[in-house]
Amino acid sequence: MDAQFLELLAQQYDTEEKVVTEIINLEAICNLPKGTEHFVSDLHGEFQAFQHVLRNGSGMVKEKIKDLFREDWTDKEINEFAALVYYPEEKIQLVKGDLCNKQALNRWYRQTIEHMLKLISYASSKYTRSKLRKALPERFVYIVEELLYKTDSTNNKDPYYEEIYRQVISLGQADKLIIGLAYTTQRLVVDHLHVVGDIYDRGPDPDKIMDTLINYHSVDIQWGNHDVLWIGAYAGSLVCLANIIRICARYDNLDIIEDVYGINLRPLLNLAEKYYDDNPAFRPKLQAGHNISEQEILQITKIHQAIAIIQFKLEIPIIKRRPYFNMSDRLMLEQIDYDKNEIKIGGKTYPLENTCFASVNPRQPEQLLEEEQQVMEKLLFSVQHSEKLARHMHFLMKKGSFYLKYNGNLLIHGCIPLDEKGYMEEMQIEDKTYSGRGLIDVFEYYLRYAFAHPEQTDDLATDMVWYIWTGECSSLFGKREMTTFERYFIQDNETHKERKNPYYHLRENEEICRQILMEFGLNPDQGHIINGHTPVREIRGENPVKANGKMVVIDGGFSKAYQSTTGIAGYTLLYNSFGMQLVAHQHFNSKEDVLCNGTDVLSIKRLVDKELERKLVRETNVGEKLLQKISNLKNLLEYRNMV
Repeated sequence: MDAQFLELLAQQYDTEEKVVTEIINLEAICNLPKGTEHFVSDLHGEFQAFQHVLRNGSGMVKEKIKDLFREDWTDKEINEFAALVYYPEEKIQLVKGDLCNKQALNRWYRQTIEHMLKLISYASSKYTRSKLRKALPERFVYIVEELLYKTDSTNNKDPYYEEIYRQVISLGQADKLIIGLAYTTQRLVVDHLHVVGDIYDRGPDPDKIMDTLINYHSVDIQWGNHDVLWIGAYAGSLVCLANIIRICARYDNLDIIEDVYGINLRPLLNLAEKYYDDNPAFRPKLQAGHNISEQEILQITKIHQAIAIIQFKLEIPIIKRRPYFNMSDRLMLEQIDYDKNEIKIGGKTYPLENTCFASVNPRQPEQLLEEEQQVMEKLLFSVQHSEKLARHMHFLMKKGSFYLKYNGNLLIHGCIPLDEKGYMEEMQIEDKTYSGRGLIDVFEYYLRYAFAHPEQTDDLATDMVWYIWTGECSSLFGKREMTTFERYFIQDNETHKERKNPYYHLRENEEICRQILMEFGLNPDQGHIINGHTPVREIRGENPVKANGKMVVIDGGFSKAYQSTTGIAGYTLLYNSFGMQLVAHQHFNSKEDVLCNGTDVLSIKRLVDKELERKLVRETNVGEKLLQKISNLKNLLEYRNMV
C-alpha cells in the first residue's frame, strides 16, 4: 500500500527537482509566524454587527493602519481611511460627493492606491507571495504585484510605475482597484474564522450571515443549540420545525421563514385563525424601529399560539418512547387539570394564565388534530424543498461540528456535561452509557445520521436531535429543563427558572478545565477552552476570562435581546503568533455612522495569554499537515533511489 501511495504521489511530482522544490517551499512555510485566528460566537441573526466585526477584524485593520500612519495622520484621517477599508463602495461615493473637481479626485485616487498598497504590504508580511496572490483582486493581480514589488533603486522604472497609476485612473478602474484592495486587506488581516455557534434565531438576518460565511476564504463552525434546531427541522424533525417557527413568531421574525426561505405559512395561519384569539402571552417581541399593524400583530399572535400547542403535543410521544431521556416531568399537557385550569408541578399546584387549549383533547393531549397534522406535513415539505435553506444547511453540516480541536485549543459552543463533583456526566442511550467526549461524539453521530436520512421522522436519530436542543445531558443546551410552557402560562417566576449544568460554575476552576482539555487529548498547560452560549454579564462585573486563563467565554451578547443584561454588544477573540486577545464590543449603531462619523464598536482589548516564543506555522493544525506532506515527499525521494 505504501508503494501504491508513493506511485500516486510520483504522478504529481514526476521529477526529483519538483519534489525537492516542494520540500524547500513547505519547510520554509512551516517557519512563518502563524496566521491570525478570529473567534466569534452567538451571532443570532445580527448581520450588520457581525459584518462590521468581520470587516474590521475586531480592530486588527485599524491597528495596522495606526502602525503605518500614526506618525503622519490625525485620528480623523485614520478613521476615514479605516472606514474606506471596511466599506469601500460606500466610502468612495461619499468622497466623490465631497471633492469638487476631477483633478482633486484623481489626486485622491493616486494617494489612496499608494496607501492601500502600503497597507497590503504590511498586512501580508507573514505570508508567501503565492498566498498573497490568491488574495489579490483577480483582474488586477499583475498590476498590483508590479506596484508592490518595486525594486528599482536607479529610478529607471519610475515613468513605468507612474504610467500604471495614470492609466488605472484614466481608464476608470480606480474605484474597482481600491475596492479590490480593501477586501484583500480584510482577507489578509484574518487568516481563519471560527464561528463558535448560534448563527440562527432572534435577529433578523441569519441567512445573510450564512451567505457571507459560504463565501468566506477560511472558516469553521461549532454548532450552537439554535443551529442544531434548524438542522433538525431540515432533517425531518417536526418538533424541531415547530420550535423554529415558534421562536420566529416570538421574536417577530417570521419573514425569515416565509420570505427568505420561501416556506408557505398560509396553512398555519388558517389553522390559527380558526382556533385562537388575541393573547398577551403570545404577542411578538417587536424589534426596535419595526412598525407593523395591529392586524399583523394579531396574526403573529395567533400563529404563535397554534405552533406552540403543536410543539407541546409533539414532545409527548418522544418523551414516552425514550424513557432514558429522563423528561417525564416535561409532559406538561398531561399534568393539567383542564376543569380547574391549573397544573401540578413538583408537588405544587399553580393556576394557569392566558391559556389557549382549544385544540387539545384532555383525554389524549398528544393527539394532533387532523388539520394540525396536515399543516405540519405541508410545512416540512416546504422546508425540505427550499433551495436556499438546503444550501445553508448543507454548508452548516460541511463546515460544522459539535467541537473542534484547533491549534491546541478546544472550541465548543455550550458545555461538557458535568455532575456536581466535576465528573463527566453519564447518559444512557438504549443499552449503552456515554460521558465526556464519547457522549458528544454520539450526539454528532445521530445528528449526521438524521441529516442523511430526512425521510425518517420518528427514529432514534431524529428524536436525539430534539434532545440535543432541550435535554439535560445535552452539551448544547446545558440546563436541567427548558421552561417554555411555564413562561407562557404560569405567573410565578419561580417556575420559569432553568437550572444550569454544574459545568457553568465549575468552569471557574482551573483544575476542572485542565481535566476537560485532557479528556479531549489536548495539552492542559498550553490549551484553552473557548466557549459561547451564555451571555457574559459584564455590567455586573463578570469576567469572560476564567480559570486562570484556561476558559474564555466569547458570548457577550451580539443579540440585541441580551444587551440590556450584558452591558456590551459581544466579545470576540483574536489569536495570532504573539498570543490571545479578547475584544469587547460596544453597541453597533449603523454602517452610516461608521462612514460619516468614523465611529467604531471596539472597546478595550484584554490579553488572555501571551506566547513565550512567537508561534510558528509548524506548531499549528495546518503545520501538522504540511509536516506530514514533507515526510511523504522525503519518502518519495528515498523510494525513487531504491527503485
